[in-house]
Amino acid sequence: MVGDDHSGGPDRSAAVVVNGTGGGPPVQESYRLRRDAELRLGEDGSLLLRQTRFRLTLERPGMGRRALLLRLAADWVGDVEVGRLISGLEGESRVLPAQLLLRRLLAHSWLERRVQVDDRALLDLVPTGLGRGSLPESRPHTPGVRYRLSRFATLQHDRGMLVAASSLSTLTVGCADAAVGAVLAAAVPGLGPDTVARMLGVPPEAAGRVLDELATARILVTDAEYEAEHDDAPLAYWSPEELRLHHRSRAGRHALPVGGTYRMRERFAPQPLRRPYDGGRAVELPLPDLATIAKADPAFSQVVADRRSVREHDDTAPLPLERLAEFLYRSQHTTVVGEAGGQEVGHRPYPGGGGVYELEIYPLVARCAGLDPGLYHYDGVGHRLEPVAGWGAAADRLLAYARAAGAMPRPPQTVLVVTARVQRLMWKYEGMSYAMILKDAGVLTQQMYLVATAMGLAPCALGAGDSQAFAELSGLDPLVEPSVADFLLGSRRPADTGARP
Repeated sequence: MVGDDHSGGPDRSAAVVVNGTGGGPPVQESYRLRRDAELRLGEDGSLLLRQTRFRLTLERPGMGRRALLLRLAADWVGDVEVGRLISGLEGESRVLPAQLLLRRLLAHSWLERRVQVDDRALLDLVPTGLGRGSLPESRPHTPGVRYRLSRFATLQHDRGMLVAASSLSTLTVGCADAAVGAVLAAAVPGLGPDTVARMLGVPPEAAGRVLDELATARILVTDAEYEAEHDDAPLAYWSPEELRLHHRSRAGRHALPVGGTYRMRERFAPQPLRRPYDGGRAVELPLPDLATIAKADPAFSQVVADRRSVREHDDTAPLPLERLAEFLYRSQHTTVVGEAGGQEVGHRPYPGGGGVYELEIYPLVARCAGLDPGLYHYDGVGHRLEPVAGWGAAADRLLAYARAAGAMPRPPQTVLVVTARVQRLMWKYEGMSYAMILKDAGVLTQQMYLVATAMGLAPCALGAGDSQAFAELSGLDPLVEPSVADFLLGSRRPADTGARP
């Protein structure tokens, strides 16, 4: 076999039949090609297994192994059927090489496994990774020990069945029998093999096997492991949501697509770089004289050294409109560059993934000389403020939360709410989109800090903002354009001014 790195690795038997000692039917396994992979026939007679960035080529596989792979790509294949298929085509002497091929495919996660009793399917074991070392180490259950549903386990509906997964494992479990879902529910307080056997109506050997697989996939954990998930480092630090996001947005532990796959290109038209606006009259902003600014600005190294959060604003001299305009221009001014992959891309003062620039800035203005209070959207292409909403109860809530989050003695003059036009980014990127949004928001935050410091303003980033209040005030669908970052800005008191006045 020739492939990317598919040699060696853990050995899993391709012919496992556990004979019941209690008079019940035996536990059997069957196999099929993983559903996100495809089998292709090469012009030279070779077979190619392909899954996103992974390839595995089998040169001159022979009649029996070729037939076996074709059957695995079409449906579940049991151990008995493997022997019959190969011996019928090539004779019994070729059964062992076919079984070795099956074992290698299993060891490198090219196959899914099904655990069944007679013709009753119980579990589908679906690997998330690919290649050598992608399978988790087997964790057989310990007799007499109670097992509980892991804090990191998730349940979702996929392809007509309930699927259980854990961020701590590279193996997911499909509940081929709906009764397994009831077992998982019963595992919240804890259970053992006797309870599994009773709920599934299977002999003890089959119940133990189900428990083995659920423990290996880290869906079920022992009482001691469950307590460690809550109380011991490092797991106690991680929330299930953060760990799932981390693993999904990084390659290695899974074989899911990650990166610029343009997965929505055939389904939806891309959104334009400039956010459409159909509201009232916009506030045209004065263009800053960048040449004059460059002469007056402190050195970059000094700006970096002076950067800090300032939590008090000078309410005797609120931030004037022209200073807000300069700040927004230097932070978010947008130039349309052209197209890439059929999508309009641009340039801003800070880097953004693929030049997509999905982030938008909405100033909630409480006090600004020359501008009415309310919520505005900054059009970085046209350099203008577009009125979104007047002041209301939601604005009070948003401002109050920002004041508390920023530990400010008085309300901030302006709250800059950063949103993400997620569909624009997700049109191109897969698996890593939201993680990229957060990275882009961090880069924009640093840009705003540096600009505010150079201008002698009072900046302060927030760890979180009131997304519900913003959605109510703006009228934006949080699934279309959610708020992802918040930044406070105002005039700095004379005693705190460290750059230009």
